[in-house]
Amino acid sequence: MILADKIVNLRKQANWSQEELADKMGVSRQSVSKWESANSIPDLNKVILLANLFGVSTDYLLKDEIDSFDTGKVSEMPDVSLISLEQANHYLECKVSAAELTVKGVLLCVCSVIPLFFFMAMAAAQRMGMTNDLAAACGIVGILILVCLGISYLIKINQFETDTATIDNEQFELSYGVHSAFQEKLNHFKPRYHSRLSLGIFFFIGSFIPLMLGSLFYPGTETIFMMLIVLMLMIAAGLYLVIPVSARLDAYSAILRDSLNKTAKARRSEKAKKLAGFYWPLVTAVFLGWSLWTMNWGVTWIIWPVSAVLYAALVGLTELLEKDQR
Repeated sequence: MILADKIVNLRKQANWSQEELADKMGVSRQSVSKWESANSIPDLNKVILLANLFGVSTDYLLKDEIDSFDTGKVSEMPDVSLISLEQANHYLECKVSAAELTVKGVLLCVCSVIPLFFFMAMAAAQRMGMTNDLAAACGIVGILILVCLGISYLIKINQFETDTATIDNEQFELSYGVHSAFQEKLNHFKPRYHSRLSLGIFFFIGSFIPLMLGSLFYPGTETIFMMLIVLMLMIAAGLYLVIPVSARLDAYSAILRDSLNKTAKARRSEKAKKLAGFYWPLVTAVFLGWSLWTMNWGVTWIIWPVSAVLYAALVGLTELLEKDQR
């Protein structure tokens, strides 16, 4: 394989356009195009820069008889895996695909109660010939169907475990040039992450506002159930915005943070995420159960600020217990 073909393959593996590669190399797009079409050959300094950028050896680029992907680096520890640029990109793709399945599964589970609320609202308004018993039956059937579909998507996530196990569960080191390439990707991604996260948090915090206003200005069972639908849709919208970008950010962080250099801050962050994954769904379930039992929505909203303070206390308590164990 000649140098031109190797540059094309490596650029495509990194998901870069000719313009992006040209910017990183400090040359024009025409120069990259000439290299890839074999109309010109980069000088030695540019070859070294290409090797560093792609995380390969100069021998791999310059010797036509070498067709295998050579990173030019061997791990100093026998039990540590060496992650190439191609492997890191594949890990990122798997994480993004898993996040797409997660979004579908979570949204179906979250929205599974919407049919119940809708039928209960119709029963309260005496529409569609709906009675309370029939509404409850139809709603439960809807919950079971949507939850089963959601779980089926969540189960499919297991297909990516093998492809992500090395970075997620084993000790590894990055090949030369991989860290800088993914650090630049992360820097370009951060503005999108923060904007999506901010918008998602807005939906989470504001989800109870329609319910509160509806219960205050338009009291009635029908209004309460319809505003509950709005609440669940706003929560679903927030999850749709937050889950994919959070998964991509976690993937970047996992790649850039070699497991040998895992910091205490990173460990605390992971524990806080695991606690949040259990804690906030439980709080939501308690809020809905309490509110539906008492139908006093003007009082039950207090659970949210109390839960936020309690969550911060629990995170601090887990860190304190960990220090005591050490």
